[in-house]
Amino acid sequence: MTASPRQPPYAPTPHSYLPNPTLTAKINLDEEVKLSNSAGERDLYDSLAEIYSIIITLDGLEKAYIKDSIPEADYTKLCNRLLNQYKSILKDETVSREYVDIESFKKKWDIECPRATERLRVNLPVTIAEPSTSQHRSSNSSPQPRQAATGSQISLATENFITFLDALRLNMLSKDALHPLLSEVIQAVNLVTTVDFENRGKIISWLIRLNGMKVTEELGEEEARQLTFDMEAAYAGFKATLN
Repeated sequence: MTASPRQPPYAPTPHSYLPNPTLTAKINLDEEVKLSNSAGERDLYDSLAEIYSIIITLDGLEKAYIKDSIPEADYTKLCNRLLNQYKSILKDETVSREYVDIESFKKKWDIECPRATERLRVNLPVTIAEPSTSQHRSSNSSPQPRQAATGSQISLATENFITFLDALRLNMLSKDALHPLLSEVIQAVNLVTTVDFENRGKIISWLIRLNGMKVTEELGEEEARQLTFDMEAAYAGFKATLN
């Protein structure tokens, strides 16, 4: 009769393990797994999930616009809504602190979305940031004839330029004071003309710069002087298109 092979001394036998009750995890399979430990933590996760959804949706919207799959008016309305939702969520200091910035958030959650990144950086729909004849539109799209600007539209654009320059002279230099006013300037200007007039690009450059600032952050004295100079030049360029 052959002897059974000898078991190595380090190999466990079927009866060598005795569970230690102090180390054994007690898992109730019927118990709900909690992703957060408090209402505040749950709200934070919900807000971050909303931001994630906005970035993905905005990237898809930009692609649809480039492919000419959505009318300009619908694109502008949806894009503005998403940008406003994004800004509204980030007004919460807890969410903003956890979010950090767009690049940090994308890296953490492994997403790319380059078109949404650019739109959030500019903080304006492409239909407002660039003339309607922008190269972003498909070459198959035939431009519609543009009606001449009305007197009220020209007056509104002029008033918005003057209001913005007055705000600078009154030393209103914070982002939350200047960015909304400058957004109104470019939107009113676009109702009058889509021509890329002299120094128009400086309006967009300053919008992007202001958008990158913290809400309560203020421009320095040199920056304020440069902004005033650039906006006066842009205003002169705008008036030249009316002649």
